[in-house]
Amino acid sequence: MNYKKIKIGNIELENNVLLAPMAGVTDICFRTICKSFGAALVYTEMVSAKGLYYKDSKTKELMKINPNNRPVALQIFGSDPDIMAYVVETYINERTDIDIIDINMGCPAPKIVKNGDGSALMKNTELAGLIMNKVKKVSNKPVSVKFRAGWDPNSVNAPEFAKVMEYNGADLIAIHGRTREQYYTGKADYDVIKEVKKSVEIPVIGNGDIFKPEDALRMTEQTNCDGVMIGRGIFGNPWLISNVIKGLNGNYDYYEPTPIDRIQMLKKHTEMMQQEYDEKIAVLEMRKHAGWYIKGMKNSSEIRSKINKITEINELFNCLDSYLKNYDYY
Repeated sequence: MNYKKIKIGNIELENNVLLAPMAGVTDICFRTICKSFGAALVYTEMVSAKGLYYKDSKTKELMKINPNNRPVALQIFGSDPDIMAYVVETYINERTDIDIIDINMGCPAPKIVKNGDGSALMKNTELAGLIMNKVKKVSNKPVSVKFRAGWDPNSVNAPEFAKVMEYNGADLIAIHGRTREQYYTGKADYDVIKEVKKSVEIPVIGNGDIFKPEDALRMTEQTNCDGVMIGRGIFGNPWLISNVIKGLNGNYDYYEPTPIDRIQMLKKHTEMMQQEYDEKIAVLEMRKHAGWYIKGMKNSSEIRSKINKITEINELFNCLDSYLKNYDYY
């Protein structure tokens, strides 16, 4: 059995399977779905500390929380220690629906890195430590951090970086076993996760390449990490969460969603989006999710092509109902 109790500050998680923060994906609706499948901790999309500092309305929208999803971690990014500390003290501490503050030090996106944010901080350990130190000093919530193996193959410094984070007050570490240079290509390095786990006393969550329950079992066995964080493997497949929880608890009776399950979940997800957003935005957002939900199903590329031209929710539902009605199950 690979289940471990995880405590982040004074918060004890129900299991050790976490939903990774993903820009453009882990909004309030997707978090709610993943929580319903058992995710112990869900993260918001990354929120700009500068955006909060300058009172940007779109940034605040990302901070909308469903209280039923708690515990929830709010992920912030930035590279100015004083601004990071200020927004935590001014805007986040007062929020009773946010349980944990997570600092992004792993995002590889060029527009993030060019400002010295995200994984760029792995090249400046001193600054990264100062950010953690200042945020931790003002925060009334536990503080976690997510980072990568390193900047490139020649500067894999995650174990040393983890020690600096722990020294400056981090309550939990999530480590993606890829370098910034890799983005999401190649394979996640489980050895570096193992070394990070050895280097600190605080809980360590492994992240990278969990697409089926067996991947989570292999990661926990090879690295001794305290829990797993699921990212891209969850696209169109929230059932992965409950299957991973089963596997880590020694139950290998995994559930394989049927085509009906997938279409019904896609429709439910769309209805949730309709309640949260303007119809046009909801439909545009659901196009990518639709592609993920139906991936691997029969004639999926043809249906995806139709969905990508749809602009109204009724039209989307009619398309999905027709697809399911004529679906060849054999």
